[in-house]
Amino acid sequence: MVAKISSISAMEILDSRGNPTVRVYVGLDDGTRADASVPSGASTGENEAIELRDGDSARYAGKGVLKAVANVNEKIAPEIIGMDVCMQAAIDRKMIGLDGTENKSNLGANAILGVSMAVARAAASCADIPLYEYIGGAGARRIPVPCMNILNGGEHADNSVDIQEFMAVPLGAPNFREGLRYVAETFHILKKILKDRGLSTGVGDEGGFAPNLESNEAALQVIIEAIEKAGYRPGEDIAIALDSAATSFAIDAPGEYDLKWSGAGRMTSGDIIALAADWAKKFPIVLWEDPLSENDWDGFAKFTEALGEKMEVVGDDLFVTNTKYIKRGIAEKSANSALIKLNQIGTVSETIEAVRMCRDAGWRYFLSHRSGETEDAFLADFAMAMDGGHLKTGSACRSERIAKYNRLLEIEAELGDAALYYW
Repeated sequence: MVAKISSISAMEILDSRGNPTVRVYVGLDDGTRADASVPSGASTGENEAIELRDGDSARYAGKGVLKAVANVNEKIAPEIIGMDVCMQAAIDRKMIGLDGTENKSNLGANAILGVSMAVARAAASCADIPLYEYIGGAGARRIPVPCMNILNGGEHADNSVDIQEFMAVPLGAPNFREGLRYVAETFHILKKILKDRGLSTGVGDEGGFAPNLESNEAALQVIIEAIEKAGYRPGEDIAIALDSAATSFAIDAPGEYDLKWSGAGRMTSGDIIALAADWAKKFPIVLWEDPLSENDWDGFAKFTEALGEKMEVVGDDLFVTNTKYIKRGIAEKSANSALIKLNQIGTVSETIEAVRMCRDAGWRYFLSHRSGETEDAFLADFAMAMDGGHLKTGSACRSERIAKYNRLLEIEAELGDAALYYW
């Protein structure tokens, strides 16, 4: 039986930073109802799809999304109502055409993505199968390794650390349940270490601790200490992943950086590559996201040439989940992996296409949340469906992050012995 979309509506809600975002509701003619909430980023690439904000300083300091809500209700809904809910790609193309811009700035990526996600969830509900199985097929059974953010710096914190995210990666765990336990325990041990040293245990946007430390390397050292005190072996049970978000400390000159938060000062791409090579010898770093800025294509290629055999080099701001930039990166060997964020490109089907391009090139792809999240666990199912093997969705605190981890625990329990878990 074909189910058709009978209603679409949207409303303004708040994300985990207390800023407005969009929630979309989709109804089908068989009575099925579904909704989806759109995340929002703080450290964003210049080529990302545009989330539409109202710009009205009298409401939420200009960050309201009533225009995006109106675009769903008044412009998108009339075009989508009546379509077969299972025609995800056709529905997404319809909205892209209706918007008419390369970066979705007309209707807003937040409006378009909300509809795209809600349609996918409605279709899964209509088919009476889990969302991950609807998107990924009957063979979707690999639970992603949780790359848990345990210490924050840069744009995601107010401290003296330049690297935006330090993640604990339980690649040695036998399953997701145990992997989550490994890193959650490490998170709590880290809190005790920081507290015992009189350091802040306040958290950043994604729930990682945000202490003032004497250097970026000191952050790595205290994480190793936490891993060991939690009873795990660094590099075997738990490794480290980093997200520099280097665009946030890049300066105007190409390949030039100012590590302003730590006070480390000016560095070139070459300096950062040398530093990374040194850290790779001292610490079990298995993944490094955005080690250089979104415009430093040459630097990225040199970083990958130097360290790509030792670790996963991930482009985030460089590629913004856009096949146009991923294609260039593949040709220029700029990285060996792409970060995948639904709201960077703005539809479910375009996100799947970005993953497909990575897979076809022999690259990895790293599924990611945003710093402004909601309790919606769509990302957990989507990461399962994409079979990428790893996911970042925040720390072991803040319920908008835990919602994704708990959903993956549910999926693993449902799959039982059929579930797979490997890096």
